[in-house]
Amino acid sequence: MILVNPKFAEHGETLAMKGLTLNCLGKKDEAYEFVRRGLRNDLKSHVCWHVYGLLQRSDKKYDEAIKCYRNALKLDKDNLQILRDLSLLQIQMRDLEGYRETRYQLLQLRPTQRASWIGYAIAYHLLKDYDTALRLLEEFRKTQQVPPNKIDYEYSELLLFQNDVMREGNLFQESLEHIEAYEKQICDQLKVEEIKGEMLLKLGRLEEAASVYRVLIDRNAENWSYYEGLEKALQPSTVEKRLQIYVEVGNINPRAVSPKRLPLNFLSGQKFREKIGKFLRVNFSKGCPPLFTTLKSLYSNQEKVAVIQELVTGYESSLKTCDLFSPNESGEKEPPTTLLWVRYFLAQHFDKLGKRALALEYINAAIESTPTLIELFYVKAKIYKHAGNLKEAAKWMDEAQSLDTADRFINSKCAKYMLRAGMIKEAEEMCSKFTREGTSSMDNLNEMQCMWFQTECATSYQSLGKYGDALKKCHEIERHFFEITDDQFDFHTYCMRKMTLRAYVDLLKLEDVLRRHSFYFKAARCAIEIYLKLHDNPLTNESQEQEVNSENLSAKELKKMLSKQRRAQKKAKLEEERRHAERERQQKNQKKRRDEEEEETSGPKEELVPEKLERIENPLEEAVKFLTPLKNLVADCIDTHLLAFEIYFRKGKFLLMLQSVKRAHAIDADNPWLHECLIRFSKAVSDHSNLHETINKVLTQEMKKIFAKKNYESFNEEFLKKKSNSVEHLLSGAKMMYFLDNSRQEKAISIATQLDETMSDRNVKTCTKVLEALLDGSFGSLQLQAEDYRTACHKLFPLATAFMPMANEDDKSPAMNNATINHDVLSNEI
Repeated sequence: MILVNPKFAEHGETLAMKGLTLNCLGKKDEAYEFVRRGLRNDLKSHVCWHVYGLLQRSDKKYDEAIKCYRNALKLDKDNLQILRDLSLLQIQMRDLEGYRETRYQLLQLRPTQRASWIGYAIAYHLLKDYDTALRLLEEFRKTQQVPPNKIDYEYSELLLFQNDVMREGNLFQESLEHIEAYEKQICDQLKVEEIKGEMLLKLGRLEEAASVYRVLIDRNAENWSYYEGLEKALQPSTVEKRLQIYVEVGNINPRAVSPKRLPLNFLSGQKFREKIGKFLRVNFSKGCPPLFTTLKSLYSNQEKVAVIQELVTGYESSLKTCDLFSPNESGEKEPPTTLLWVRYFLAQHFDKLGKRALALEYINAAIESTPTLIELFYVKAKIYKHAGNLKEAAKWMDEAQSLDTADRFINSKCAKYMLRAGMIKEAEEMCSKFTREGTSSMDNLNEMQCMWFQTECATSYQSLGKYGDALKKCHEIERHFFEITDDQFDFHTYCMRKMTLRAYVDLLKLEDVLRRHSFYFKAARCAIEIYLKLHDNPLTNESQEQEVNSENLSAKELKKMLSKQRRAQKKAKLEEERRHAERERQQKNQKKRRDEEEEETSGPKEELVPEKLERIENPLEEAVKFLTPLKNLVADCIDTHLLAFEIYFRKGKFLLMLQSVKRAHAIDADNPWLHECLIRFSKAVSDHSNLHETINKVLTQEMKKIFAKKNYESFNEEFLKKKSNSVEHLLSGAKMMYFLDNSRQEKAISIATQLDETMSDRNVKTCTKVLEALLDGSFGSLQLQAEDYRTACHKLFPLATAFMPMANEDDKSPAMNNATINHDVLSNEI
């Protein structure tokens, strides 16, 4: 009504408020138009600038919003609401210096409010000025009227946060005195005892620390960190004294597993044999499925593995004949289930040792005796997965889930195995048993941010050559991480109001390193590899490609190709119709929910279309977007720098290539992929004659440090000699030998295809890499040698699908799809 009046039609603040209302209704363009008009008509109004900042904030343009708020504060420096809004954006963007200043202004304006003190103290804490943070917290604590004998949750949280700041500032004595002074007013008594134990250890008061850790163990005898603390406090000088600690705890807590399990880590010889024998027998008799998982960490010691194998195989043969663990024993016979769990353990044991045929024998015997136990089929699936037969693994995992279709864990495992075997549609149907009805399971899993499914889906699409679909999943995961980062906005005021300060600071620290998570790393790596492939081999127009291919075909081959195309088109048409019907149904069911979400967020997100994603104009620029968080947060992983090198190598950025190889060299100088990168980089530098003099000088100096005055041929020869017992290293060296001199093809192939027993990493994963290299042209055209190598590997790994002989030419493509399934998958749990 105000704007209808001609006198006030151009009133700035009213126009701005109308724009804010329109923004809440989801009319973004109109909202911006009105707010900008208002701002033009009244540049001196803090309301107009504040509203403009609110619009920018709703669109996630936080930097622009901060500028608007600062302009508003120039006009009204003591406006509480603007200061609060500005402080929220500053902590969201981690502008800690600015946040401290804003919180100080709020404290001056509202010194009686709790949030003013807490916010100012947290600002100093995040800036690592612990002394000032503690002074502020103590001043605030003194204002709290809480009787000494009363427990108040919010006051308790304040005390624990105060203690956290002391410990971060290495004020151990003050922390101990503080926790002892206020322990009766703290709700979390477990945390109090843990802090006491930790501080007493730091201060060297070992006897007191030991008594604290004994109390903690009585409270929870399965927490391994308490035993570690007790050992540090008691400082046993011999293995016998160390064992005595666990014996005493075991006598007090006879049902606890940890006092019996932990000594197995440091015992050896006859004592180990006695303890492990007793431990195994008890668990076999009980029927404890996770027994192997509990002992798996011992498998790094070959002597202990030999003892375990000798004992358990002896139990198995004795139980078969006389139902006792030893034929020399007398007493109550073991039930038939004991033999079942012994075989279950042996199957996992031999699978761990790489003896898949033997592992299958034991698990098949167990299944024959008890064909209704889910765990047996689960282990059988794992054995096939480790053996390299992902299709068979998926089949047996499906068998396991069919025994209990209401079990979400086994359902998820089955879907995961199906994705790894390239059975994406079947995996989606499997997950649909636990997703919301009326929507596509893919959409529902995306909505629920089910990232394990999406990462597996992306690698599966990648291995099948469906790059658009793989990139869609990678971008969906990237969006999840953006949303998680953005969602912290709601907690900045909530946590201070509710005094959950420890959880709030932990949240801020987590958000700072969020993209270190393995889900993001897997998605980013997958996306970067695909973008590199698309840069090297851009996708062409299918019809043009077919025309070019048809010119070189005979009449019979052309007829066969056309028939194949017709079948593919018919199948694609049916699939498209099905998708269209599914999409329409989803749109009807989800329209209302989507409209509500769009009102809350900055509008509808750009749709991820696989066809557009795989035909992107600048794949390297897209790859850099995924790479940047990895360089900042996962700099301790060599793959980050090697992926960076691959991108910069294609962009021709020599100094960035140097930076990448230097960082990778500092992490692992003998990495085989790094060796390839160094040779390629060195050759590229020597071949590039028009480099700037300064750049050339820097590159030459730095490369001398790595190559130690050797040329790249002798550097490669030395690498081959040094790593002569590793298949993966020999493959990289052989590739570079052929790369530097293709006349040495025969020598390079003989090096790459070695399968001696002395090879430390002769397994399905590395041998698959060699076979792929023989087929992808890394050594030239080598169809015959590749088939010979496949046959040799098939003898070593008869269950692996990558090495199974192919019946005819048409079967090669799918077989290679199986062969190129993500290498990490094949050895993930070996």
